[in-house]
Amino acid sequence: MEIHQLEMLRELGALGSVKAVAETLLVTPSAVSQQLAALQKSVEVPLTRKEGRNLVLTEAGQVLADAGAAVVSAMADARTAIGAYHGSPVAPVTLSGFHSAGQALFAPLARLLAEPGQPKIQLSDEDVAQQDFPALTARYDLVLAHRMDHSPRWPVERVAVIPLAHEPLDVALPAGHRLAGQPAVTADDVVGEPWVTSHTGYSPADVLSAVAAVSSRELNIVHRINDYSTVAALVAAGSVIGLLPRYTARPVLNPEIVLKPLEGISTRRRIDILARPENLKRKSVMMVCDALQTIMTDLVGGED
Repeated sequence: MEIHQLEMLRELGALGSVKAVAETLLVTPSAVSQQLAALQKSVEVPLTRKEGRNLVLTEAGQVLADAGAAVVSAMADARTAIGAYHGSPVAPVTLSGFHSAGQALFAPLARLLAEPGQPKIQLSDEDVAQQDFPALTARYDLVLAHRMDHSPRWPVERVAVIPLAHEPLDVALPAGHRLAGQPAVTADDVVGEPWVTSHTGYSPADVLSAVAAVSSRELNIVHRINDYSTVAALVAAGSVIGLLPRYTARPVLNPEIVLKPLEGISTRRRIDILARPENLKRKSVMMVCDALQTIMTDLVGGED
């Protein structure tokens, strides 16, 4: 039993002939007859009977036609509701972000969307390994994700990608460190230092592995910590150096830390918005994407 069959049955009751139904619905009389026959096979009582040249509804047919009218009306209401939902600027939007993105972007985003008529944002932090970000789009409307330049690309056959930033990871030094006055540092400069870095599978650990490979020396990794605010605090304490993202770590920086570019190694990561393609058809979702792009542009400040 399908909706278009119920619609034909309703029209038959109103119009009294297969030909009239066909003309109203812009189909052939044969198509109408076939669909009514298929509908008849799905129920055990006769739905129509002949009256001269006309085909009219039985009492059971009229009951089903009335019920079908209610179904058709409910479907129309559902289509209207989903259309309003897709077009609503205030529909809820769920957003997940890795930790440094959340530290840098969530509060400005909440302020920007605080005015009436803005989407209702629901924020969550999900700091996963790079390859696990696409799967989060099954749980959130938007996912802030990062990957290193040399990492596998996002699976664009499954997720839509909106670029936000191309961010370097810089070497974070205590302000009094012997290298703090240099404009930049190399792998040989820093490889022997005591390090705080991330767990394996995350951007800082990838960069630090490249430092070891370029200098052909073992690393002295003291701490493995993913949270950049904790990394910054340990660097500021003066016992270790680390890697911090140039733009998104700004909320956790203080005068006791200096950031230096690392020369000779690719340290840039791509920060992107990932989403299921259908979610980007919603007005409220696109409004959040636009707001994130505005905030990131201000954070980067024209740097690249």
